[in-house]
Amino acid sequence: MVGVTPVAGMPGFEHRHTDVDGVRVHHVVGGSGPVVVLLHGWPLTWREWKPVMPLLAAAGRTVVAPDLRGLGDTGRPVSGYTKREVAEDLRGLGLGEVDLVGSDIGAMVAHAWAAAHPAEVRRLVLAVSVRPGYGRAVAAAVQGWWHFGFPALLDLAELLTWGKEAAYLGGVWSRMSPEGVPDAEETLAEYSSPGGMRAGFQHYATLAHDAEVIRAAPPLAMPVLVLNGERGLPQGPLLAGARQAAHDVQADIVPTAAHLLAHGNPEWLAARLLEFLA
Repeated sequence: MVGVTPVAGMPGFEHRHTDVDGVRVHHVVGGSGPVVVLLHGWPLTWREWKPVMPLLAAAGRTVVAPDLRGLGDTGRPVSGYTKREVAEDLRGLGLGEVDLVGSDIGAMVAHAWAAAHPAEVRRLVLAVSVRPGYGRAVAAAVQGWWHFGFPALLDLAELLTWGKEAAYLGGVWSRMSPEGVPDAEETLAEYSSPGGMRAGFQHYATLAHDAEVIRAAPPLAMPVLVLNGERGLPQGPLLAGARQAAHDVQADIVPTAAHLLAHGNPEWLAARLLEFLA
């Protein structure tokens, strides 16, 4: 570990930076007890989980919220953005047995971790995302849906969004959360810094490879909870993929929430997570 500083406005939480195979991984840690790891989506950072982190810590959990490879304050290598490689960054933090909660791209990383190292993952929560390798929705996405296909054209996507980060990300955020994205200025600054947008796009450019890897993995044995927001994406594609990928699958809808579950209804979400992870 190379640095520890308190998190402003979050008593009991601290920023940590740990070097893992040449990548400096930023993660926010607080609380004590069994470890729950919260993995954010795109185009977001660890801050996606801020509203629920104190609630989980107060209930007796060690809460770990990292920035994924290339995003937030984590290092930006030029390659290594498959979901399995991103999961290995996080395994390098040495957390031992964990419960995993992933949203959006973070759900794909969580699934990759659980599939590759099932003995390390006690329970798995997959939120507001489809699974690479499962279902027609993902196949169509990889082949042509603009939200998936455009970022995969790394050079073109970076060129067309250069200097237009606020407009591009603002449009994405408005669809994710009609009320806006908290801490948007800080998140925008990180994505607008050199290499920030390209690193985010890299997580999409690997989806075809991710699909091949996850299809070759055996079904998950640990319990899985699928979550979606009442005002967000339909649950069907995620739930169908999860039922193909795991033996024990539960599902629920977060009332009043859109895509950002932790901001849409943090109290309900924390209570449901604690119930499932108990």
